[in-house]
Amino acid sequence: MQRMDRTALAARVARDIPEGAYVNLGIGAPTMVANYLPQDKEVFLQSENGLLGMGPAPAEADIDWELINAGKQPVTLLAGGSFFHHGDSFAMMRGGHIDICVLGAFQVSVHGDLANWHTGAPDAVPAVGGAMDLAIGARQVFVMMDLLTKAGESKLVEKCTYPLTGLACVSRVYSDVAVFSVGPEGARVIEMVPDMTLEELRGMTGLPLEMA
Repeated sequence: MQRMDRTALAARVARDIPEGAYVNLGIGAPTMVANYLPQDKEVFLQSENGLLGMGPAPAEADIDWELINAGKQPVTLLAGGSFFHHGDSFAMMRGGHIDICVLGAFQVSVHGDLANWHTGAPDAVPAVGGAMDLAIGARQVFVMMDLLTKAGESKLVEKCTYPLTGLACVSRVYSDVAVFSVGPEGARVIEMVPDMTLEELRGMTGLPLEMA
């Protein structure tokens, strides 16, 4: 079984972003999605530090450290892109003006609950950022994550055990071995990597998964 690496996963998420969508890419792996959006598809990328109209990551020779996203990574700005106040950016996020946000997660429940800011461990550093605003404000929330933790525990769970970021907010989970829909009817498998079986996925997650 060949798992999808971060690059392949970012490209897979990019395929599901429709023309004309306003999209926020969360800090970390989700920012890679910008590099795989087709140039002939108009998608408006927003960053919570006050950017709209971001493009792919710049070549090393073109890096401008005055032009960064919320994760302090250098970005490019497409023709027509704009800068605005941090407060206006959050008003855009909270006001329902983002079509899709792509976030990482520690856990996602089968009903779409999201836990991505704190593991609850006493030595863990909490990192909320704008995730709570995005989780509730965006019309759709996509999650990019490995299906299993380093300890081999499933991050797709019946019920989250970590502190929640948002309730019933996630609609789709893109993992290194499968893509899932989640929501009121529970988790369903949309697709799997080659050589993966539904029975194997059930064993990895401990969930009674069915195909979508």
